[in-house]
Amino acid sequence: MAEARWAAAAAALGVVWLWWEVVGCGAQPVVVGSYGQPRLWLKPYDWSYLRVELPPSFSSVTMDFATDRDIQREHLKDLPRRDLAIICLMNSNPPIPDISDLFLDISNFLVVGSFGSTNNQSNLAQCIPFQKNTTIVLRNDQISPGIWYIGYFNGLGPARTQSKMISRGRARSVSTSITVEGCPTSALWGPYCNQTIEMISCSQSSGYNNSRNLMGLNIDKRKTLNTREHTRRINFLSQWNHLEEKGVGSNSTTYARMDNLITCAISNGSLCLRQGDMKFYFLDVVDLALQFEITATNFGLAQRSSLICYLRYNAFPRRDLHDYSGDISSAPLVLKLPNIGRWYIAIETVNITQTNSTASTPLLDTTCFSLEWQVTGCLNGKAGTNCSYEAYVLQRVPKRSPSVPFESYYVPSDGRASLEYSHFSLEQFLSNSSFEPFAWTYFFLDIPQGSAGALIHVQIKSDKELNYELYSKYGGLPSNESWDYYASRTSSSNGSVYFSLQNSTNSDMDLSIFYAKEGTWCFGVKHPSDKANSQTYMSISLQGCHKNCNQKGACHSSIDESGLTFYSFCTCDRDHGGFDCNDELVSPNGHIWQSVFLIASNGAAILPAFWALRQKAFAEWILYTSSGISSALYHSCDVGTWCILSFRVLQFLDFWLSFMAVVGTFIYMATIDESSKRAMHTAVFILTALLAATGATRSANIGIVIAIGSLGLLIGWLLEFSTARRFVCWPWRINLNVPQSWPNLRSLFWNSLDLLNKRFRWFYLLLGFVTLAFAATSWKLESNRSYWVWHSLWHITIYTSSFFFLCSMRIDTVNHSPEPSYELTRQNSLPRSEPRET
Repeated sequence: MAEARWAAAAAALGVVWLWWEVVGCGAQPVVVGSYGQPRLWLKPYDWSYLRVELPPSFSSVTMDFATDRDIQREHLKDLPRRDLAIICLMNSNPPIPDISDLFLDISNFLVVGSFGSTNNQSNLAQCIPFQKNTTIVLRNDQISPGIWYIGYFNGLGPARTQSKMISRGRARSVSTSITVEGCPTSALWGPYCNQTIEMISCSQSSGYNNSRNLMGLNIDKRKTLNTREHTRRINFLSQWNHLEEKGVGSNSTTYARMDNLITCAISNGSLCLRQGDMKFYFLDVVDLALQFEITATNFGLAQRSSLICYLRYNAFPRRDLHDYSGDISSAPLVLKLPNIGRWYIAIETVNITQTNSTASTPLLDTTCFSLEWQVTGCLNGKAGTNCSYEAYVLQRVPKRSPSVPFESYYVPSDGRASLEYSHFSLEQFLSNSSFEPFAWTYFFLDIPQGSAGALIHVQIKSDKELNYELYSKYGGLPSNESWDYYASRTSSSNGSVYFSLQNSTNSDMDLSIFYAKEGTWCFGVKHPSDKANSQTYMSISLQGCHKNCNQKGACHSSIDESGLTFYSFCTCDRDHGGFDCNDELVSPNGHIWQSVFLIASNGAAILPAFWALRQKAFAEWILYTSSGISSALYHSCDVGTWCILSFRVLQFLDFWLSFMAVVGTFIYMATIDESSKRAMHTAVFILTALLAATGATRSANIGIVIAIGSLGLLIGWLLEFSTARRFVCWPWRINLNVPQSWPNLRSLFWNSLDLLNKRFRWFYLLLGFVTLAFAATSWKLESNRSYWVWHSLWHITIYTSSFFFLCSMRIDTVNHSPEPSYELTRQNSLPRSEPRET
């Protein structure tokens, strides 16, 4: 199995030879991928992700963002975190900008033109604020190919994941257009598609079995377009690594070093570099390797130039931007434990000298040499520097009834561990080593595609004191010098914002890697060579949320805007927030006070309910009483005290009955007959139910409800006046003579004022409008931090305003039907009719 994997690695080995002299024009890039999103709406404290895949052959990517907000960089420091709207770009991981204060440091925010520059190539996300129109163009020498994630955030800070009944603020929109360009054919390559590709071959040898003729083992040779033709001799060399035997002490143990070697070479005279030239190569490492080595040999005697080699992982190296460098004219450049993926290599000549001959001797501006590179790995499930340590492949076992997608655990695939359990005994898999005090054991696992929004949870438990160290690395073998994350009983790499070591004791080690990259991970356990008589269990799992949101929230999952990646997140309770609900936002005493205010303030509903009961207005009494009770029950559930029904049902009842109480008060102020009241109440039931069901917490609802109530009152008065024939004094024919019609208008005006004066108590009516204005102000001022204060005042003022409005109605107007006035009017016009008793 290992031989087959290394054969695949050899088949993917590629080398590029290209001249750094671009002359003329290359082919025009073509669009190889595009994505368009017309508009994405983000509510306050809302966020979303977009996955973007850049193929290895891409030449450039253009990202256009259009938002409805324009935040200038100089104003960023004045904005609170809750008002920040930003766009973040991150390689391999969905960004979490408020997981650490490093993300929220405004000095780390970039200007548009600085994406991909030398000063921001870190593990932090690269963020920019929302602006009206932003265009970012990145070439393949600025960012690496692979998977990138764009994060859209409207509001940051721990409160982003806190549960909120009311989330005041303005929703923001952002439109995205992404275009990925590449070269039109596979024979063209480069940021500007001005380089060609030619195919040559390579060879492989193994220290464990006989050499083979590898079919399809290729190297790419690339050169710049429109350059002169060069004739090159390519020779292929094969090397063998033989078995090495080592004995230690009297009880000597024999170890077989089983190496798989891939070798490519270009002989003397075939490579020549002029001063100022650079040549580029690439090497695809598709499996875990021990090292690869680059050597320059066969220099001419008169040549005294230095050959500087630059290496960069997954992107083109530059003099000012590379991962490794060295002078290969004096010593080979060796890269230990390289990561899986594409490595780019650049070679240039420096310090060209002039010979001590006559002045007519030309300057040596050309250096010729042979170049050789080798990739070495282990066979037969071995790993480590001498291929002497055990390496195991872990298989993924999905959990039954997972709470989030991709939830699973990993166990060794050799059959010694049961698939029924998420943990396995560690001692039976540890490496043996009698010549070193410590040994290594490696475990490899694959994170599936689409699960970059999950976390890797590793736990080691023992019945004795742990003496293990755990190293992890993405796409390569970890070691003492090269690792991504490290943990032991006494220390860890907790400087990383995507790593957490928690609840560790002398016999327990518990760590998590947030939003783990898709692909191959390796975990190396460094342990004493002599196995202690202990029982140690190890578990590795893929989970949704860190520590299950610390039991202070619920773990949820969503899908990014491209539909290709799931990501998990916590929805915390009312008192906590943060990435894992570990930030306390409300103290226990504060929680008690908030609960008391929000629940007890609904007692203000007693005022209008008592008045309605005294006036035998039983429908209104039921309405006010049920509104106060449902609001108290809803807030009891909202603060986490007690939920008699589901949260959604209680929220709907609270807002719907509150809206009905406001509108019902207005309708009651119009003394119309019961049939008209029932018709108006039915219409209001439907309208307020729609408001409560479609967007109960909208800020505009209070204005809509007051408008509906005012309209109901106006319609009620019109019905009342038309029924009682209040406008009989108005002539049926319109008199266009203004001097003659003015007395009628004046009489109508004073009659209306007299009617209103007899109907209302103006002092209570004024108090009703004042308290209603206070209620509207409280509703508008509600925010996440001060919600409990203003919403409690909303309860008190809205019920108090209803009470004052009801008290403003005179008793005789409420108790008497408008019908008597109608009969008295008939008496004056028809003397035969008998007047009714009033």
